[in-house]
Amino acid sequence: MKKGEIEKVIMENFLCRIAFRGEEYPYVAPFQYAFLDGTLYFHFTAYGRKMKLLREERKVCVEIEQYESDMSRYMFVALTGTLSIVKDTDERTKAIKIMRETGKERLARNFLVAHGFSKEENWSSFTPEKPLAIVRLDAATKSGLRSP
Repeated sequence: MKKGEIEKVIMENFLCRIAFRGEEYPYVAPFQYAFLDGTLYFHFTAYGRKMKLLREERKVCVEIEQYESDMSRYMFVALTGTLSIVKDTDERTKAIKIMRETGKERLARNFLVAHGFSKEENWSSFTPEKPLAIVRLDAATKSGLRSP
């Protein structure tokens, strides 16, 4: 796939999988992402393996896919790179706002549980004022494969 096609797949989607090196085996987990100024951003919860793996090894592979259920049309994008926690307040705020708006428009409220919120909360709870760990992918490579 060409660069423009890869970016189109990234822009049209909002869920991906991140593959971490893991301890004994690779670890893959699904994530909602925000795409801002050519960069992918994620929210990492404080619980689970993700933060531990981030401290041990920041190099990952991110996979985004778009396909028909019978695979008559498919596009797969893979990005490799290094993750880092976003410290800049403005950058963090922009990423959170994109994730919140995407969530409001395209995801069920109960998906907030994957972000560490209670099932009673709604997407307006996903705010920059919360102590959310926002992580950026500094991409080293981008590649894509699509159906003929």
